[in-house]
Amino acid sequence: MIDRRSPRSGSRKWTAGRYRALLRSRGPQSVRFRTRLAILLGAVVIGLAATVFALAADAAGALFERYVARYPYVPLVSTPLIFAGLVWITRRYVPLARGSGIPQVIAAQSDPEAATQSLVSIRTVVGKALLTLVAVLGGASVGREGPTVQIAAAVMGLSHRVLRVPLRGAVLIAGGAAGVAAAFNTPLAGLLFAIEELASAYEQRVTLLVIAAIVIAGMVAQSVQGDYVYFGLIGAHMGLGSALFVVPVAGLVGGVTGGLFSRLMLALATGPHAITRWSKARPVQFAALCGLVVGGLGCLTGLTWGTGYGAARAMITGVDAPLWFGPAKFVSTLATAVAGLPGGIFAPSLSVGAGIGNILRGVFPDSPSSAVVILGMVGYFAGVVRAPLTAVIILSETTASRGLMLPMFATAFLADGASTLVCREKLYHGLSKTFAMRSSA
Repeated sequence: MIDRRSPRSGSRKWTAGRYRALLRSRGPQSVRFRTRLAILLGAVVIGLAATVFALAADAAGALFERYVARYPYVPLVSTPLIFAGLVWITRRYVPLARGSGIPQVIAAQSDPEAATQSLVSIRTVVGKALLTLVAVLGGASVGREGPTVQIAAAVMGLSHRVLRVPLRGAVLIAGGAAGVAAAFNTPLAGLLFAIEELASAYEQRVTLLVIAAIVIAGMVAQSVQGDYVYFGLIGAHMGLGSALFVVPVAGLVGGVTGGLFSRLMLALATGPHAITRWSKARPVQFAALCGLVVGGLGCLTGLTWGTGYGAARAMITGVDAPLWFGPAKFVSTLATAVAGLPGGIFAPSLSVGAGIGNILRGVFPDSPSSAVVILGMVGYFAGVVRAPLTAVIILSETTASRGLMLPMFATAFLADGASTLVCREKLYHGLSKTFAMRSSA
């Protein structure tokens, strides 16, 4: 008989040396174990941080609404002053906290270890969170989702540094995607956003990290906030006959408008124009002018403050809204985005898209109004972010309108193509170049 422990049998005798070797390679002290633990702990903290940040942002928005209701014209002065003050503080103390936060995570992938001391450092993201909340208190047209992505990437970087394991760009992708998932309660959208926008290419190990981080962060966020749908259980749907007419218009109008937003933003951020040169030479004064535009539109309309969530949700549910809301919110969001203060454009972009869909409701009065508004949101969001799969899934998950999936996909891909004709460069990738030098410093 053949001894089962002999070399010829293909099995090996379990000795004390083998146990020690196994503990070194896979035990609690191994790099492999500590890496998994870092992702687990990071995802838990991301879920908690996203929840706290969301609650704080909502409280800041509610406080501003009460303030405006009592003093309706004071923001004509306070908003420009707050914009100017935020830009001065940002440039002086946390220059890498300006803008959305997503371009910083994209730029950080080139040198993730160095980025934990700059682009996604704890100092940067703490400043980002606090200044974004002040921006909300000032009536800025900002969202919390982009900053949450940068905060989440910083949390992943910190967990790896604490447990002394190497940090890869894939980990920052996982953290950023988990931030999107926790901010919107949209796990599938977080996964697709990582593949479409944050990651330069599809990698299996990236996807596995992202899935693990999203699941954990999403479970933590849901355990605190509850299992909610961002815009409510809309459940919109549209028949094929209506879709054949609405989808091309929503895709083209949303894509062209979204591409225009990206082109204007990139031109003011990186272009060689006289306005760009003046804004960089006098950033505080430029921010005050942007604040005056935002404050003026807000006082005039009473609807363009903040994320625009309330107005967007009302339009989705069929409430009539002024036709000028979409264009006014577009200008307010653009003025906020180019001012140079911290804050994201995700939620405001969805609001602008709802405004576009509200206009299209009058063009297609016989089509389901909720579905038309949602297709307008998909078209504009895909045109701005140039991530059509993310646009579809995020609207599907935030409205529970899975019956509208095929029209949404068609709208998103049409919008992506139309946006390319207006602005060839993707917005976040173009903006990430302004951080590339700092990330490698």
